[in-house]
Amino acid sequence: MLDSLLDQLARLRGIGDRYHDYRGELKTVGAASKTAILAAMGCRVSDAEAVAGEIRQIEAGRWQGLLPGVCVVRPGASGVSVVVPADALEGELRWSLRLDDGSARSGACRAADLGETERQDVDGRSMTRRVLALPEDLPSGYHQLELTASDGDRGGCSLIVAANHCHEPDALTGGGRLWGVAVQLYTLRSEANWGMGDFADLESVLRRAAASGAAFVGLNPLHALFPSNPHHFSPYSPSSRHFLNVLYIAVPQLPEFGECAEAQAMVARPEFVAELERVRATPTVDYPAVSRLKLPVLRLLFRHFRDEHLARDSARARAFREFRAERGAPLRLHALHDALDEQLRGEDPERWGWPVWPEQYRRPDDPAVAEWERRNAELVDFHAWLQWLADAQLAEAQRVALGAGMAIGLYGDYAVGVNPSGSETWSDQQVYCNGAGVGAPPDALALKGQDWGIPPQDPHELRAAAYRPFRNLIAANMRHFGALRLDHVMALFRQWWVPVGLDATEGGYVHYPLEDLMSVLALESTLNRCLVVGEDLGTVPEEMRHAMAAFSVYHYKVLLFEKHGDGRFRSPEEYLRRSIATITTHDLPTLRGYWEGRDLELRDRLQLYPNDEIRRHVREERVRDRAQLLAALAAAGLAPAAPTSPDGPYTDALAHATQLYLGRSAAALAVLQAEDLIGMTDPVNVPGTRDEHANWQRKMTATIDEIFTRDTARALFADMRRARPG
Repeated sequence: MLDSLLDQLARLRGIGDRYHDYRGELKTVGAASKTAILAAMGCRVSDAEAVAGEIRQIEAGRWQGLLPGVCVVRPGASGVSVVVPADALEGELRWSLRLDDGSARSGACRAADLGETERQDVDGRSMTRRVLALPEDLPSGYHQLELTASDGDRGGCSLIVAANHCHEPDALTGGGRLWGVAVQLYTLRSEANWGMGDFADLESVLRRAAASGAAFVGLNPLHALFPSNPHHFSPYSPSSRHFLNVLYIAVPQLPEFGECAEAQAMVARPEFVAELERVRATPTVDYPAVSRLKLPVLRLLFRHFRDEHLARDSARARAFREFRAERGAPLRLHALHDALDEQLRGEDPERWGWPVWPEQYRRPDDPAVAEWERRNAELVDFHAWLQWLADAQLAEAQRVALGAGMAIGLYGDYAVGVNPSGSETWSDQQVYCNGAGVGAPPDALALKGQDWGIPPQDPHELRAAAYRPFRNLIAANMRHFGALRLDHVMALFRQWWVPVGLDATEGGYVHYPLEDLMSVLALESTLNRCLVVGEDLGTVPEEMRHAMAAFSVYHYKVLLFEKHGDGRFRSPEEYLRRSIATITTHDLPTLRGYWEGRDLELRDRLQLYPNDEIRRHVREERVRDRAQLLAALAAAGLAPAAPTSPDGPYTDALAHATQLYLGRSAAALAVLQAEDLIGMTDPVNVPGTRDEHANWQRKMTATIDEIFTRDTARALFADMRRARPG
């Protein structure tokens, strides 16, 4: 009986019974896995009675209230579910709708005249579900619907009228094909930065890329990390996706730096200059050293800002206050988290995050947190000020891009999740489930499955919150981007949950309200005029493919994976129109590393192959792939002068031909990796490693100026302009 009840509750909470693995075999999710996932969601699963109670609560919730908490509709199909007692069908229902532009609509009808979709007895009373039709011309947006029955019963509903599809720039809807350059911002070298790429470097890249004919510059996630813990630097394990990594602030560009003689004197000290030269010269980013350089100067500049701007209510002070008002509670909680984290780590470096903070600080609504905030208001202000600076510099970078004639400008990256100890999970504990991690089931190269340690959002709680957590995240990430890439876009349909304490093979898929989430995504895309790219590598369910097509979400096509079943690379004309084409990604080898097999040597050295058979298979496949790549280039009329065989050395001619191959593709967007412009070999990240490889640290081997002024790069840019007259 318990197993049957668990199956029923699991289905109600979106947990799948079965799935197909990477070999196409049907797998069943066991009772132990379902129980652990349900427990991570906060469900009571101790015995049959507890599980039955959870089921009754969910079922009863479907019939409580006149209206659901949220309803998402497409334009022209504004039908809302209404629940009324069967004995009240002759009564009148009056509805009023407040649109997000401030206007209002209203109407009335008889409940019995509405079409019925369901009927059920609830606590001895017959209840009926009907469909209330609203005007078909409702504008897309976030509206509020209120309903009043003749017996005085009232209900409210967040009505989200979606956009028909995501935004596409005019240059693309007109048939143009655009290209851009992708950089990992922290890897950039310049004579001005403080040991890692910053927002001033980004402006330099944008100006040079625009002058070369590029329509956009792609970036790694710029999400907020942990200012008090610079040793944590993975852009895909952020503290919060609502805000920005403050180490990207270009300090000398700040108005306060030009006003503050004390800060200028600090930076001019011989020991500061020596350390600055050292961190600029390192082959990898020394994040702790960069933090030691930037944060003391920023603290000094904040004191200057406090005394010279806040105290005098200057125009700059008013702009800061407007930013705080605009970003509201999320900014307050993020700044409060960073301030608390700074103090608590200072007291005990072993306090790795809020789950191990003193009990009274683990929830933001605890009175002790409010008292701490009152006593440390200036420290909280400082962390909010840092976010204002970062936001302003990123906004300026996009203004530079569009001013230089770019059709898209900044192409950002949205990580699939966050670190469990960060401000995003601390601020929204109702939605996040820290009792599980998002990962992936076993596949050919990860036979034990994967647990990424990213706490999932509970789809039940997302809906209960009228999707505001998702809406706010997407809006925050589209603020200053002309295009946004969603990492692992399949997460909008299902996520592989691995309960804490279980092996990754013992996880299960939890399903999400795909249509609703895609609707919110499309609405934010149109509101922010931001194109959306879905990273859809790996196993992509048909439901996800259909949704991407229906909502005009662009596909992510990586040349190294774009092959037919017989091993042939797809020809340029076979690429999907609504897609972005790239040779490689941050998790894959560079083009040169791929051709020379450096990634295979690295994986062998790091003992990342599950067994000798897979090692041998991968090496044999690489030999075949090199031959197929040369054949594909020749078929496209791009055969390089050298190499002429798969055993030949890597050459600039091969790099040029391969990148131009994508330039000639049917894909609306094509992106050149900065590393491939200069023939780098070391990858950005090696999946499956932590300390064995310098992930997210390796710098470019050339400065920004050197990258864009190379003869080989200039020749490639010229050919890309001819191939893609956007």
